[in-house]
Amino acid sequence: MKLLRYGPVGQEKPGLLDAEGRIRDLSGVVPDIAGEALTPAGIARLKGLDPATLPVVSGNPRYGACVAGTGKFICIGLNYSDHAAETGATVPPEPIIFMKATSAIVGPNDDVEIPRGSEKTDWEVELGIVIGKPAKYVSEADAMSHVAGFCVINDVSERAFQTERHGQWTKGKSCDTFGPTGPWLVTPDEVGDYDNLHMWLEVDGHRYQNGSTKTMVYKTPFLVSYLSQFMGLRTGDIISTGTPPGVGMGQKPPKYLKAGQTIRLGIEKLGEQAQKTVQA
Repeated sequence: MKLLRYGPVGQEKPGLLDAEGRIRDLSGVVPDIAGEALTPAGIARLKGLDPATLPVVSGNPRYGACVAGTGKFICIGLNYSDHAAETGATVPPEPIIFMKATSAIVGPNDDVEIPRGSEKTDWEVELGIVIGKPAKYVSEADAMSHVAGFCVINDVSERAFQTERHGQWTKGKSCDTFGPTGPWLVTPDEVGDYDNLHMWLEVDGHRYQNGSTKTMVYKTPFLVSYLSQFMGLRTGDIISTGTPPGVGMGQKPPKYLKAGQTIRLGIEKLGEQAQKTVQA
């Protein structure tokens, strides 16, 4: 099942994508793709619906972020061995955890702002995990029962803010529009082998990232279990799991985003995003 949110900014409605690729309106069933709708009982209820009984949404509405009500946007750093190598880093003995402000979350095709004073805004295609059932001190064996689904995330990053301005990474990761999320929240049964999904990213038609979740060092069940030892994971929380090689800072010489460019990215079975870059 592919769940989504559509409509103008701040007025998004819940929906699902039917087998023919049409958006079906869920606003008569759930208030949003958030809270109870993401729990195992809520997902089971939505799976029990016949999409043909739901209204078809006409036209080509804007996609909003595929989940609402996110309390925590948790990111994992250097989680791909080949990406760690391109940045000159080594894979850490435990996951690197940092937070991205939830105010960075935007729709998958919304504009990405180049922050004022930025010279090193970068791209990162990432697999996103959305929490369904709250998780605290869960085992790795039980972790997937707490996952509502997966989505595409562009972990946009300003490298100078992140690494050259002292302190932690948060200020280089949390600028407005630095978290395009969606287009869909895809339930695990439809994703299948989430540890072997092709992922890619292009800027102005040039493919920079061309990887797979199979090179993730710390996999989805481990990450959910690991994080739950340090903080309670709540319904709607997002975990962004790291990026494969091909980021701008890893190019020789490095390449960074400027206003007026087009970013396209996608993950197998999870859909695609396309953003224009604009000056903040």
